[in-house]
Amino acid sequence: MMRAMRLSRTVKMLVCWLAILVVSRAQTPSTPSRWAPPAAELAGQIADLLGPGPAQLTIRNLSTIQASEIPAIRKLLEQDLKAHGVLGGGTESANVIRVTLSENVHERLWVAEIIEGSETRVAMVHVNAASASPSVATERVLLRREPILTSTGPVLAALETSSGLVVLEPERIVIYSHAADGFREQQRINIDTIRQLARDPRGALLGYAGGARFEAWIPGVQCSGMNSSASGNATWNIQCRASDDPWAVTQPPLELTNFGGHSSQEDVHVMPVQAFYNSARNYFTGVLAQSAGPDLRPFYSLAGISRLGNQAALLVGGIDGKMQMVENGALRPVAGTRDWGSDFAVIHSECGTGEQVIASSSGEATTDSLRAFEFPALEAVPVSTSLTVDGNVTAMWTAPDSKSAFAVVHTAANQYEVDRVTALCN
Repeated sequence: MMRAMRLSRTVKMLVCWLAILVVSRAQTPSTPSRWAPPAAELAGQIADLLGPGPAQLTIRNLSTIQASEIPAIRKLLEQDLKAHGVLGGGTESANVIRVTLSENVHERLWVAEIIEGSETRVAMVHVNAASASPSVATERVLLRREPILTSTGPVLAALETSSGLVVLEPERIVIYSHAADGFREQQRINIDTIRQLARDPRGALLGYAGGARFEAWIPGVQCSGMNSSASGNATWNIQCRASDDPWAVTQPPLELTNFGGHSSQEDVHVMPVQAFYNSARNYFTGVLAQSAGPDLRPFYSLAGISRLGNQAALLVGGIDGKMQMVENGALRPVAGTRDWGSDFAVIHSECGTGEQVIASSSGEATTDSLRAFEFPALEAVPVSTSLTVDGNVTAMWTAPDSKSAFAVVHTAANQYEVDRVTALCN
């Protein structure tokens, strides 16, 4: 009997001890998640911009973070936001918090877009730079390059038409027609320049949707071309005049610039963005014919891209090597573009988000390369491997159909090659 009583007392003590252990473990904080510090920092920035109240919280993962970890990151953000008075579960709130988890070759970046009515503000946190290299899974696009024309002289721009190519050179416009072995020169028009051109002059050559008209610009001169033949084989009527008027710098065609058209069945007609060119140099002054809102610094390249909700934005490549984005009347820096050169073009494809920016490399190597990027937020996220070219990229622009881009490469053989660059889904 005494043994049974001692055993019963022992069992009760053991049960009691186990209960205390369970409660103690439940109350002891677990090992902090590696995502806790960036989540807390980002939540603090969001709260400073938004203030207390409900908001819709969405998370988009474009990084190599495993999908299984996203619920934990969301929970951390919701907890930290709640601690600041922001209720991230407000599904019917007019305030929206869009968080994008992204990365480039150098770092991870978490970006939150805080939307209150028509106003959008941005919070940004750098995360775990040591493990930021994207995996092969992020390479959703494969770039392909196809040489279509080789010239012994500099090529500033080219325009593909139904019958061939219009090529802009520093002192002439050359018309090429289709031939069995490529292209055959059909017509050559000299341009009387009114001033000495810079060492590396730029040019612009944009067409109209019908394919029978174009506008061309070189420093101090503007040219207009027209072809009355439906087949495009007749002689082009080209007129040039001295001009310091602004150049049209949006992607072609001139009267049918459609930002975000890859997700819409309707054409959106807008006026092209026009910028004043510094004829004594080789860049644009930063002054636009139409106000973009903020003042721009001098730049080499500018293109329209679509943003969340198909809102239009301008991507601007400054002469200081820094990329910026004009969105909702505000000018913001863009991350992930440290290795970009001065030339880029926007294409619409069936890959990824449907829109990619193809950018040249910074030119620090002997030969340049091309790479495709997407912009889920204020950061360029690489979605392809680098495509090496045999030389240096001197110009890039979007093709009239917006599905491919053209690049001029100054080759090691001192020739100028016009390449067509397309994106294939990987």
